[in-house]
Amino acid sequence: MEDNGKIGWFLAGAVLGAAAALLLAPKSGEETRKYIGQTSKEGASAMEASGRELMDKGKELYERGKKIAEDAAELFDRGRKLVQG
Repeated sequence: MEDNGKIGWFLAGAVLGAAAALLLAPKSGEETRKYIGQTSKEGASAMEASGRELMDKGKELYERGKKIAEDAAELFDRGRKLVQG
């Protein structure tokens, strides 16, 4: 769940950076719009990559949990058979 915090900080930084760029930009409006568009695309790409990474980690954890549950069920079954004789 640490990744959610990182994403939040990334978004906050992106917003603050964009605001600062608008306020302090020595460029023309057209150049500033191009810059904002490019920065937005980069931010969207980073968010997409983070989302994919989180999804992959979630799938991995699910598979590991599923394997542990299957192993536990097998051990339980073997123990029950031993007790029953």
